[in-house]
Amino acid sequence: MTRLQADWLHAPGSKAVFDALGGHGAWFVGGCVRNGLLGLPVADIDICTELLPQEVMDLAKAAGLKAIPTGIDHGTVTLVADGTPYEITTLRRDIETDGRHASVAFTRELAEDAARRDFTMNALYATRGGEVLDPNGRGLSDLRDRRLRFIGDAAERIAEDHLRILRFFRFHAWYADPAGGIDAEGLAACAAGIDGIARLSRERIGAEMKTLLRAPDPAPSVAAMDQSGVLAAVLPGASSPMLTLLTGLEGEMPPDAIRRLAAMGGEDAPDRLRLSKAEAKRLALYRAEMTSPSVPGALGYRHGAEPARDILVLRGLLSERPPTGEALDAAEQGAQARFPVKAADLPDLQGPALGQHLKKLETRWIDSDFTLTKSDLLN
Repeated sequence: MTRLQADWLHAPGSKAVFDALGGHGAWFVGGCVRNGLLGLPVADIDICTELLPQEVMDLAKAAGLKAIPTGIDHGTVTLVADGTPYEITTLRRDIETDGRHASVAFTRELAEDAARRDFTMNALYATRGGEVLDPNGRGLSDLRDRRLRFIGDAAERIAEDHLRILRFFRFHAWYADPAGGIDAEGLAACAAGIDGIARLSRERIGAEMKTLLRAPDPAPSVAAMDQSGVLAAVLPGASSPMLTLLTGLEGEMPPDAIRRLAAMGGEDAPDRLRLSKAEAKRLALYRAEMTSPSVPGALGYRHGAEPARDILVLRGLLSERPPTGEALDAAEQGAQARFPVKAADLPDLQGPALGQHLKKLETRWIDSDFTLTKSDLLN
């Protein structure tokens, strides 16, 4: 028997929810079980139950817990216990699907609920005491081997929900063993289902891509996307080899989706991936400064230390070498530098003439590697 060990398993909120549901069938399910077994952080705690949604609402009310009917028509109620939200969903089986959404019927069979999920490692359940259940019979072994594969027939799972194409690559980047390669059946099914990507919202596509690119090393998964044709469907013109090269240059830098998007290129990423205004602005800055003549100190001064480091690493794509320590130090120095001259120091100037002169002095000061003093500049 496999037993899950995790702090959240016995947290006050978890205990309160299971106590409220009484002796009825209820299990932790999905990502919290998967990540708990891998020793990874758990963001959301999902629970499935034999109870119908209204029964969950009634039991929660009787126990004094806040109940929110977040998706009650599809079987989901959110309970808040000890300040933590728990998503409670009635066991379900699919009746029909349209390639994105499913019509479901409630069931009392754990195996039927497991069969409608996407990947074997996501169809794991745990009792309130931590005993792990694997209705499909392959989830635990696949998770142990860090092998990502669809439940049952991969093409059928994708036909049920085309978003699973992108989830396949995202989960591979985060949870699979890159040395083990990528599941051939799953990759072939993704390639065959490419036309379904056009039916997905750009917001969902962007969310999946950004999460994928925040993985410690997304390059093997993105290379597989490129091989299957999915990358071209999502972001035409993007280059997976450039991402592979960039991840080799990043060293200990924290993963960053926008830095990696800048390396990959691609047509109209802000619109195709529905980037926020701040993300689109940073992407445009990185792409412009990658080939600009700005020195490291000026990059740090104008954009800050972290953006400057990102830009210097991106510039390394041309030489296939990481930035030197000297360049990084100069960028840090520039980020900390403060222009010593103020408008009040130039009382004889005003309006556009004042602004132009300040800009000229600032340029001279930057070109001196920030060594010129206030007196030097004013004289």
